[in-house]
Amino acid sequence: MRVAFVSMYTTDRRDTPALRRAERVAAGLSARGHEVVWLCARWWDGDADAFDRDGVTYRAVTDAASSGSFRSKLPFALRSVSPDVVQAVCAPPAHASTAATVCRLLRTPTLVDWWGADPDLGTAKGYRRAATKPDAVLVPSEAVRTDVRERGAAADDVHVVPESVDFDLVRSADAAGDADVVYARRLDANANVETLLLALAELRDREWRAAVVGDGPARAAAERTARDLRIDDRVTFRGDLPPAELVPLLKGAHAFAQTATDEPFATGLLWALACGCVGIVEYQAGSSAHELVEGFDRGRLVTSPGELADEIAACGGLERRTVDERFADFDHDAVLAEYERRYRETLE
Repeated sequence: MRVAFVSMYTTDRRDTPALRRAERVAAGLSARGHEVVWLCARWWDGDADAFDRDGVTYRAVTDAASSGSFRSKLPFALRSVSPDVVQAVCAPPAHASTAATVCRLLRTPTLVDWWGADPDLGTAKGYRRAATKPDAVLVPSEAVRTDVRERGAAADDVHVVPESVDFDLVRSADAAGDADVVYARRLDANANVETLLLALAELRDREWRAAVVGDGPARAAAERTARDLRIDDRVTFRGDLPPAELVPLLKGAHAFAQTATDEPFATGLLWALACGCVGIVEYQAGSSAHELVEGFDRGRLVTSPGELADEIAACGGLERRTVDERFADFDHDAVLAEYERRYRETLE
């Protein structure tokens, strides 16, 4: 199958969860034998019109990241590539809706992979068009599915395709580290790691150690909060860790705390659950994290730092695990197969 991805940006210009997801899927599809082309603005050095990486051919639609120019040249690029199916990243939304319009004329099915609506890249009207014009919209969670439907997409056209993890790595890695509780996420304005720190402060009379994985603009404030609460000697800020280093840390821990206020999909929580951690999720209206632990015997939902502290203490009565095979359906290959299934359904 010849698959064309449409996004003016790549992670080389704009590092976002949506683009990381799309690039991982594109590389995975190539590894499974598909011919994959990414239509984008040029991000590589030199005058070459195309650049190959991880089995994906990145083809320059424009030399610079200019939204208007990209939209005007996209129809010609799509026609020249002649794909069997097109997958567009939802932001900027104008690019996704343009791709859908062009592909309707070319009789080529279009799917939009929707992580979230970035207001810096489009208007509410633009995102409504991006939600209603394609043949299908793929979302990472039920929470995002609800958002897309509220923007006008038909219920039958919106499908959940979750994030994925490398389950072979989960099975093969050894447990390491001395953290009992782990938090892992980008430390931005939505991280809300302070809730975990307040909960840990309530447990200062118990023996525990915690690790905060991730970096970002909110890290300094979180480190200051740990010092103010006088628990900084037991909380280690590890910065960003690749999966090969994160997985051993999670396998050595007992609990994972998920407190972020905005989370289209809680990828860190998924890694932790696969590694056998007890998942303790603070319910947030803007987060889908609760979807991973509802009805799960090693999952807990809380609504305050006090409840989080109680559950961290209570999870000590649960056995430690290093792998939970119930999350094998979230393996990279399994989720890639779901993408392929959605492509075939849309083609039919």
